[in-house]
Amino acid sequence: MKARDSLIRLKRFQADEKRRQVSQLEMMIAEFMRMIGDLDDQIMSEQNRVGVHDVTHFAYPTFAKAAIQRRDNLKVSIRELEDKLELARDELSEAVEDLKKVELLEERDQVRDRDARDATEQVELDDIAGRRHAYAR
Repeated sequence: MKARDSLIRLKRFQADEKRRQVSQLEMMIAEFMRMIGDLDDQIMSEQNRVGVHDVTHFAYPTFAKAAIQRRDNLKVSIRELEDKLELARDELSEAVEDLKKVELLEERDQVRDRDARDATEQVELDDIAGRRHAYAR
């Protein structure tokens, strides 16, 4: 096995790992968004149940206040995850570019090896044809 085969496998692994990280971050963001929607529904339900919609009102439900705080924390977490996601996507792009470079080098080497084999084979065939031609005279 050539050293480049190992390098290609390594680059593929790195690209796959970056893809997995991007996917994981996207799933976390989607899950947090879903949780925010659920919290919004719970807050609205609690406000309607109590009949107080003003957060500064003394009778505003503590459950709704806690849910609002949790929702706000999730929004902050989403912003942080989006920053990480952008970085992970950049790293994925770099990993894919590196993989493509190595694969192109390998392909170029294979074409060069095949051309060399073809040239050697052609020389051998020309030699055989020349001997047959000389023998036929």
